[in-house]
Amino acid sequence: MTASAAPALAPLGPADTGFWTDSLAAADPEVYAAVRHELARQQDRIELIASENIASRAVLEAAGSVFTNKYAEGYPGKRYYGGCDYADVIETLAIERARQLFGCAFANVQPNSGSQMNQAVFLALLQPGDTFMGLDLNSGGHLTHGSPVNMSGKWFNPVSYGVRREDERIDMDEVLAIAKANRPKLIIAGGTAYSRVWDWEGFRRVADEVGAVLMVDLSHIAGLVAGGAHPSPFPHAHVVTTTTHKSLRGPRSGLILWDDEGLTKPINMAVFPGLQGGPLMHIVAAKAVAFREALRPEFKLYAHAVVENARALAASIEEHGLRVVSGGTDNHSMLVDLTARSVTGKDAEKALDRAWLTTNKNGIPFDTRSPFVTSGIRLGTPAGTTRGFGVAEFRAIGRLIAQVVDGVATAGAGGEGAVEESVRAEVAGLCARFPVYPGM
Repeated sequence: MTASAAPALAPLGPADTGFWTDSLAAADPEVYAAVRHELARQQDRIELIASENIASRAVLEAAGSVFTNKYAEGYPGKRYYGGCDYADVIETLAIERARQLFGCAFANVQPNSGSQMNQAVFLALLQPGDTFMGLDLNSGGHLTHGSPVNMSGKWFNPVSYGVRREDERIDMDEVLAIAKANRPKLIIAGGTAYSRVWDWEGFRRVADEVGAVLMVDLSHIAGLVAGGAHPSPFPHAHVVTTTTHKSLRGPRSGLILWDDEGLTKPINMAVFPGLQGGPLMHIVAAKAVAFREALRPEFKLYAHAVVENARALAASIEEHGLRVVSGGTDNHSMLVDLTARSVTGKDAEKALDRAWLTTNKNGIPFDTRSPFVTSGIRLGTPAGTTRGFGVAEFRAIGRLIAQVVDGVATAGAGGEGAVEESVRAEVAGLCARFPVYPGM
């Protein structure tokens, strides 16, 4: 049986389907609705997650630009694809601005995330099975610093240092003793939930004592360092990694910085072709924009305000009867111990979310509860400071947090109570006074 000839079809160009002209609302109403709801959530609630911030409209525009369409495997001037003239322009701008911002000689702006930037350093400087040191997850470290469920803990031999039980601070004598006992090839300084100033010089002395490379993961406090509100890890660190969101207020992505030219080839080769193919050029463009913003004088005011606001928040929380781990903060974040209230971090997070205060449950040093439950919450001030909150607002937020936690302790974790309703009303008033993306 002979198949009948297919009917002739008239040519159909993208313009005939609305491809070039349809807005997101027209092209995909479901995704558009989710984006609108997320915008409203960010506008109407107070963001207190320490690893989140509010990027500028310029950063959002760059991240959503036509560079989404461009493949640019390789590095500026040495690409594996044609048509990279303008990709070279934005990547070169991002590199030069990153170097200026952090005062270092070299930068790789291609890592897609914080995890991948750390993996790239491991790939460049370690062999599978090598020993390295990092801050214990229970003391405020990160998954990529040696957690047994992460590649860093599966492919390498991690040993951990922690904080003292009596004051919940890092003991540099203990760090040295652990390093001498284990002779790591690499030592990581930096974490996700440590609220005190890092002793970069002390870590370099330990690294030199045992012949290790010092890697600083600056992800949480990069914006504070860029703005002069926390000491810089240069010239002490051999290599520095950082995400570009959090306190730096850029797109979600990663960055690697270093001074020794001898590290250039192994680090660049580890990023590409070792771990990644074509970089996300639209995100590289957004990084370039964020770095330029961070080079402005007003960013220094922002960075110092983040720290001042964090101290005000911590003081307010303690004045209202909750304990802040280590007794306070020197940076953008803090852990709040809920043990005395017999409230779990999980229940507190849910109750605060109902009251329109967005936080995350977090383990505290020497926590006996699981990471899915925890005995604490983590709070941060970068997003609220971007919004325009000052000391008075953060002192009020500390009071509101204590009210919600006390409400859970008194009435249990179920349902919305009068306390949460009252707090929501105050949150709404604060958000109305300090709008996010007005007119968007």
